[in-house]
Amino acid sequence: MTNKVGRSFRTSKLEDFELSLVLGGGNALGAYHLGACERLLGAGFNPTWLVGASIGAVTAAILAGNEPSNRLARLREFWAIARQPDLAPAWGIPEMFRASYNNNYAFAALMFGRRGLFARHFPGELSVLPGMPSDRSIMDHRPMASTLNALIDFDYLNGSDTRVSMVAVDMEAGEEVWFDNKETKITTEHLLACTALAPLFPPVEIDGRLLCDAGVSNNLPFDRVFRENSSSNQLCIALDLFCANHGRPDTLDQTVARVQDLVFAMQARRSVAALCNERQLIRQHNPDSPSAILAHAAYHPPGTQRTLKALDFSARSLQQRVQAGAQDMGQMLQRIENAPRDQPICYLGTE
Repeated sequence: MTNKVGRSFRTSKLEDFELSLVLGGGNALGAYHLGACERLLGAGFNPTWLVGASIGAVTAAILAGNEPSNRLARLREFWAIARQPDLAPAWGIPEMFRASYNNNYAFAALMFGRRGLFARHFPGELSVLPGMPSDRSIMDHRPMASTLNALIDFDYLNGSDTRVSMVAVDMEAGEEVWFDNKETKITTEHLLACTALAPLFPPVEIDGRLLCDAGVSNNLPFDRVFRENSSSNQLCIALDLFCANHGRPDTLDQTVARVQDLVFAMQARRSVAALCNERQLIRQHNPDSPSAILAHAAYHPPGTQRTLKALDFSARSLQQRVQAGAQDMGQMLQRIENAPRDQPICYLGTE
């Protein structure tokens, strides 16, 4: 039997587990995905299903839209395009000033856009003033279309054996809308819809539905995996860019950052609780039901990444996130190796 999680992994006990990788949203925080994927793929794990929300959808599309030998290089190239050069002196910025320094980078991205990702447009926020034409967003993220077209072979993505699913939200109906390369021909427009975080970026209309970023409702959509794959053993690795447990805030800046964390991370916490209860009930009624492992890694940013961290594309912040992703994934792989294989669901969390 083919080892679905990669033959270079040290144990064969996961041969019967289908591997899925779920990638959460968080804009510039998504550099964490790069480090985690470098470690995961380097360990011989080859997900058969990639599921993404927001920047996670972009990561999934880049990975699945390139030959295995090029996929990490293309993902690195995406973050090289996004990166803002760090103008700090060689000896760095003192820790006490680093938070303001990072916020200033993020503020610059908000004011002037980010090359290859998003740009200011008119009237934007000025539309609230009397006499101004109406607008739906502050920024325009269509500059990302050319970047994605350069980095993703969409024919390869849509013909890939790797399944790719990405989620958006219908702004009128309040319903999740899924795009899947086994059901739909995924294009740049689908990625723009999945990353249209309102009101920062404009919603995208596809097939008569006005769509926006699903981070507002399901920022780490691992429920999709367990809802559809109920007949086989599952190893689901979910990479969250926000953490529910991250200390007590002491300043307004820290408070706003924590509120962001809670708004997004609590979605995953509730989903985990519901999933665990559901799997336990299924096992009670059917002792032969399949087993599952949910490995949930959450990014814990340093205290210097605060209110505008999701727009902080500074080189040093991106590099820190890449390193954190690699470190967390390395630790998670060790925990997966030692996890029980016979449970209705074994939850491995890093919060």
